[in-house]
Amino acid sequence: MTIDATTTTDYRTTLHIRADADAVFDAVTTTDGLGSWWTRATGSGETGGELRFFFSVPEPCVMRVDRADRPGRVEWTVTDCAFLPEWVGTRPTFTIVPGDERTTVHFRHHGLNSALDCIEMCTDGWNTHLASLVRHLEDGAGSPFGG
Repeated sequence: MTIDATTTTDYRTTLHIRADADAVFDAVTTTDGLGSWWTRATGSGETGGELRFFFSVPEPCVMRVDRADRPGRVEWTVTDCAFLPEWVGTRPTFTIVPGDERTTVHFRHHGLNSALDCIEMCTDGWNTHLASLVRHLEDGAGSPFGG
């Protein structure tokens, strides 16, 4: 597993995963996939859909699925997040690049940057959960929130 993270402007990281691009796409677009590495989710991960992510508060973090093009691109916009209101309007994106032995994932959370008070907590959270994505895909042993 390789994770390279930087926080220059927006939070960005590159993952190199021993899994095919379709498996990566499914892990970031299906509720079962998302629940295996990040947190419990409901809704639709298809373009035009809406996903609700549940953490330790009653209200979910809601994201509109702006784009879900197999296998290469997934884009969300945060539309509601009561416990992290700074996230509203930010845009997590996954660019999935198939390779011979590994799939490369360029993750960027547009708008998540040092201007936000939550940057350290959110950077730590993404680092932890994206490492869980890699473990889920490579070993079947993701560590989702609350799991």
